[in-house]
Amino acid sequence: MKYVKLLLLVLLMTLLLAACGKGEETEDLIIDIDASEALASGEPQELVVMSHDSFAVSESVIAAFEEANNATVSFVKSGDTGAALNRAILSKESPIADVFFGVDNTFLSRALDEEIFEPYTSPNLINIHEGIPLVEGNYVVPVDYGDVCINYDKNYFWTNPLFIPQTLEDFTKSEYAGLLVVENPATSSPGLAFMLATIAHFGDDGYLEYWADLRENGLVVVNDWETAYYSNFSRYAGPGGQPMVVSYSTSPAAEWLFSEKDIGESPTGSIFGPDTCYRQFEYAGILKGTQNRKLAEAFIDFMLDDEFQTDLIMQMFVYPVNQEVDLPEEFSDVTLTSEPPVVLDPDYIAENRDRWIQEWDETVLR
Repeated sequence: MKYVKLLLLVLLMTLLLAACGKGEETEDLIIDIDASEALASGEPQELVVMSHDSFAVSESVIAAFEEANNATVSFVKSGDTGAALNRAILSKESPIADVFFGVDNTFLSRALDEEIFEPYTSPNLINIHEGIPLVEGNYVVPVDYGDVCINYDKNYFWTNPLFIPQTLEDFTKSEYAGLLVVENPATSSPGLAFMLATIAHFGDDGYLEYWADLRENGLVVVNDWETAYYSNFSRYAGPGGQPMVVSYSTSPAAEWLFSEKDIGESPTGSIFGPDTCYRQFEYAGILKGTQNRKLAEAFIDFMLDDEFQTDLIMQMFVYPVNQEVDLPEEFSDVTLTSEPPVVLDPDYIAENRDRWIQEWDETVLR
């Protein structure tokens, strides 16, 4: 036994001397061993992405990211933008996702005030269109943009002796009573965007009177875009629904391109009157507390890269922020944006959003 102890002592001293003489090589060896073990395990990391319900991406695009990063990506859809953001805020002490997609410029200040994001400066920000608003500190990055507008059901206006409204004031006229459905601005980003468009047009001291007039004229309010568009809009609800809905300037293009029948034009249209459309920018960010920081960074980079940016055009019918990406011909031929679009200063929104929503709620819903 004493010979065994002696042999072990000699071996230990030899290793210590080697470590002292070649410390850097020993450290490199340990790092290489750790890396090789990680590769040998082959176990993919799971990345969880929280989003609003309208988020969509091709399976092949996600599969390409998963293969390139030895990862699996799962999505937690959490309602409209306001509801999804509420969920992210409520769970910020124990986050249930690594990345959040879909907070827009109407809700952005709230997300930043709640400090739910970790800053990350993606190298792909260099490809962002000039004029796309970036966020100081890069707590989130812009991913897409589009215009929130009022859409109308062409068939309704073809079969009823009514002109299509052209101004915000038109919607308060008696001939349009009960014909408009909007989303609640407290829970829906398009609903909030439309409310901001009315504030831009009528002013802080006049927008509530306008909404009171809308209410008296039979305004219909629902909580989210999915309900407004697919349950209330007469395009899907039929004659009992409302022929006008707060949606997007690109929605008519989606209706036309994805129609099951061969139709010559879209069955819906957008109203581009003065101040009737609000430009919406959507952002994505890394949620604070993620255990997959590097993989989350890779996904943010991926969302700004050509493949994802090209895919989102036809998946979500929004405009890419990457200036290297061209619009598909079938998309650009049938979509319009409002010029100039309505956009309020983010600081102005941040200072007043909660008050505006509370006042709106008291005026419209109570």
